[in-house]
Amino acid sequence: MRFISKKPSLPPPPPPQQPPPETTDGAAERRLREAEERLREAIEDLQRRQRSRTLRLQPPCDHPADESCLAHAIGNLCQSFLLSYGVRVGIGILLRAFKLARRQSYSSLLDLKQLVSEKDLIVREEACRVGLLFGGFTGSYHALRCFLRKFRKKETPFNAILAGSVAGLSILALDDSSRRRTLALYLLARVAQCAYNSAKSKNKFHLWGSHWGHGDSLLFALACAQVMYAFVMRPESLPRSYQDFIQKTGPVAAPVYKAVKDNCRGGPIDVVALSAYLSNLKGSSSVKLEEFPSIIPCSVIHPQSNSCLAHSTNVLSSTFRKTFPLYFSLTFVPFVVLHLQKFMESPSRTCWLALKGAVRSTTFLSAFVGIFQVVICLHRKVALKDHKLLYWVSGGISALSVLLEKKSRRSELALYVLPRAGESLWYILVNRHLLPDIKNAEVALFSMCMGGIMYYLEYEPDTMAPFLRGLIRRFLASRISNPGPSSSRSASYLYLQNFDMKKPKSQDSQDTEASASETTYNLESIPGL
Repeated sequence: MRFISKKPSLPPPPPPQQPPPETTDGAAERRLREAEERLREAIEDLQRRQRSRTLRLQPPCDHPADESCLAHAIGNLCQSFLLSYGVRVGIGILLRAFKLARRQSYSSLLDLKQLVSEKDLIVREEACRVGLLFGGFTGSYHALRCFLRKFRKKETPFNAILAGSVAGLSILALDDSSRRRTLALYLLARVAQCAYNSAKSKNKFHLWGSHWGHGDSLLFALACAQVMYAFVMRPESLPRSYQDFIQKTGPVAAPVYKAVKDNCRGGPIDVVALSAYLSNLKGSSSVKLEEFPSIIPCSVIHPQSNSCLAHSTNVLSSTFRKTFPLYFSLTFVPFVVLHLQKFMESPSRTCWLALKGAVRSTTFLSAFVGIFQVVICLHRKVALKDHKLLYWVSGGISALSVLLEKKSRRSELALYVLPRAGESLWYILVNRHLLPDIKNAEVALFSMCMGGIMYYLEYEPDTMAPFLRGLIRRFLASRISNPGPSSSRSASYLYLQNFDMKKPKSQDSQDTEASASETTYNLESIPGL
């Protein structure tokens, strides 16, 4: 019997191992993202070709197609004129109301004849000039932009620069050359700020110390030092209105400042005028005056108070009472006129914000005046001879009171005072024949600066301060200043927009965008003009 040996049967081969479902899903998602990126690049390339083809023909104007260029320019001119006119008149009426209330003539607040009469409220001519400045610039700028688009058949930064420069000739609506010079220097500081921010964002240039947290306060201190030195030593280098504002805000009389200036320059003081001033004061003690004193004593600077500490305390309270109506008017009226819809929605909140901002700004100014007075009195306690450099140092130390203001306001205040300091320095250099005296140089400077401002507004708006950017956009009142979605967007553009909305964002980018939006809100919510 034969036995047939059977080979042991091999086990069946294992089934092919399936990749885990997570790996398959990940590869599919990766391929989908790659396909979407390729599609996105193709669409962007198509849009670039469409834009270049459109620009070669003729760029469209920034106003609705059913509105002519002339009607668009005239409409913007009228709107900007009425806005600026209303702001100036509103500030004048509110200041007049505070003046009547201070006299405790409350019934006259309801009498329109006393409240808005031409005899007591002379703002009509000034308001018209301010309206012509803003309205003339806005209307001519839009008209020139439309003309350059059609004439050159292309849209380039040169159009914005040229239109802004020519429209800047509207500064001739102001008849006071000192005011024109102040505005020109203010814009020069703003253009320099934009140029510096642009260079810094592109890693081309930055100043040493630009990362400091209080660089704006340092700039404000340097500007205030020059202004206060000019007010005491060279008052003719400041605009007359600015001299009057500092004189009315401070506690020291004009004859005393003149005696201090003459004494520091080594000349004789006017003993007759100073004696007449002191004799007319109630409660002032008799002071022995010399024609060539080594220093003007505290008994002459504050003759009605023998204590420097008591005098400084009185300075704080009196300055607050004098300047609060002005700051409240400058905060409340522009916010109501420029943001009427927000005011109608929440008038109580608007009043509260205006009141809080006015109290804070008035406290800052009161502290500035008080510190300036304290430094001068301290110097007279320890020194036997006066020096003109003291008033430069006193202005810089007094400027530390700007730390009471909000961080977002400090740079605005610095750029507000800087033109005054520059104007004073300009006058001194021209007077010493170190700079040529060119007639209407401020008009040319203003025009050039407006060309630069309009370039940065349209092509690099992030380099501009939010306060200035929002103000110019409010007066321009066009689609340039208020960009919105166009109704003529192509299907590829809408697809890209939806694609960006659906695209997930990392946590870091979300946090960055959130912080940026908060910062923008805080900066742009500055009330006032």
